[in-house]
Amino acid sequence: MNTIKETNFNFEGQTAFYRGKVRDVYTIEGKYLAMVASDRISAFDVVLPRAIPYKGQVLNQIAAKFLKATDDIVDNWVLDVPDPNVTIGRMCEPFKVEMVIRGYLSGHAWREYQAGRRSVCGEVLPEGLKENDPLPEPIITPTTKAHVGHDEDISRAEILQQGIVLEADYVMLEHYTKALFQRGTEMAAEKGLILVDTKYEFGKVGGKIYLIDEIHTPDSSRYFYADGYEERQRNGEPQKQLSKEFVRKWLIENGFQGKDGQQVPEMTDEIVLSISDRYIELFEHITGETFQKPRDAGSVISRVETNIRSALQRLKATD
Repeated sequence: MNTIKETNFNFEGQTAFYRGKVRDVYTIEGKYLAMVASDRISAFDVVLPRAIPYKGQVLNQIAAKFLKATDDIVDNWVLDVPDPNVTIGRMCEPFKVEMVIRGYLSGHAWREYQAGRRSVCGEVLPEGLKENDPLPEPIITPTTKAHVGHDEDISRAEILQQGIVLEADYVMLEHYTKALFQRGTEMAAEKGLILVDTKYEFGKVGGKIYLIDEIHTPDSSRYFYADGYEERQRNGEPQKQLSKEFVRKWLIENGFQGKDGQQVPEMTDEIVLSISDRYIELFEHITGETFQKPRDAGSVISRVETNIRSALQRLKATD
């Protein structure tokens, strides 16, 4: 399968390289980032052994659409999207927290609730909720950003007490997070979807806050189908959802939760292609557009490299 498992480019003016769980990030001249959305997939903070066809393109193009649709709320890092798998933007100093916001009791929050805990990141949850119930109002449940290992829940009070983010900045991060979630909720509703929860990352350049990384993608967000949601809740049935949660559930059912000594179950071609289909399905539902597979049958790696080099030349020419 012609997927991007990893890249190993060397660009003119390249000053750093970082390989994350999903993205390969090239720093150019200390001021630009060329971010390649690979086809790697991670769950429970573990990169799974097989790449998923078109996953990187799905993530990159959804993020590009939503970043453009929300730049009236907060400026973002993007300067160019020269390839289906690539975004180039300004280099920001990232805040060391991820702003997770939840409108429904799902995923990690539900697992905490099910275990008997009624507070997540300092946010008190009411008694009597079922999995996937709406919360009285969206709550922000931040996590620390870990370069290695698991991100950790943290409360607003702890963030401020530890000086991880200055209070004035954190107030703005909360404001942007709520406004972005509201916009994402409205855009999802137009396509018959419910934006359940998501996360945002922010950074700073010259004292100005920018929205960075990706937003409203299946890697950073959870969506339910609105049609049938109420009936499924009444009947205690699982919600039909578009997110990476189905990958986590498949792993859990096969004895893997990222714990020491556990082995990732075999990812057959059937499993890999079914995951790819789910990502494409989300793209088409959330954007309302037909997913376009690249026409070029050649090496996707060569295409990506060529497009990045051309884009960097254009940026430097207008600098």
